[in-house]
Amino acid sequence: MKRMIMMIACSVGLIAYGYAQDSKPKSKIEKVVIEYNGKKVKARQLTVSSEIPIHIDSAWANLTPALLEFVAKGMIRFKAVEGEFPKKWEVGQTYGAKMRIFGFIPFGGTHYLFIEKIDDNNHIISTKEWDKVAKVWNHDVVLKDLGNEIIQYEDSITIYGGVMTGVITSFAKKFYKHRQKRWQIVAKENLNFAE
Repeated sequence: MKRMIMMIACSVGLIAYGYAQDSKPKSKIEKVVIEYNGKKVKARQLTVSSEIPIHIDSAWANLTPALLEFVAKGMIRFKAVEGEFPKKWEVGQTYGAKMRIFGFIPFGGTHYLFIEKIDDNNHIISTKEWDKVAKVWNHDVVLKDLGNEIIQYEDSITIYGGVMTGVITSFAKKFYKHRQKRWQIVAKENLNFAE
């Protein structure tokens, strides 16, 4: 009987360990060539993904400007240049924000975020973003339903900033891992940013 209890405890522990490993953000950086101002330039493709224990509909509804401010907290603070951010992102709209790294270091002047696509069926949001330093910051957020109220959350970002591309990408990797860890808080505490 003791042996069976130990085996069950070990099995539960291994399953929990496996989930903990899957919930940690994984990242990949690839060198890519893109077109910028009519020229071919060397950019980076950053992909950060993790599993989050949340129903896909809840996660999708939460993808709002208020959520962005929450998941960025501690690394970047965004301040809308015109009044406040809207309650929801709108396709075709461009939003400007001043960014402060760690809440107080100005970075990149005004950061512009153009909402290119919101695909409710496939759970994808695509943006084209830029500022003085990051000339290209094309970002796709993709949610995939894994069942059992678990999603795969993926940030895929194409980054170009001239000679600063590598530095920007390195910071972006830390930032998106931070964001995805903050998403775990959203899931654990059942936070709602949809209202």
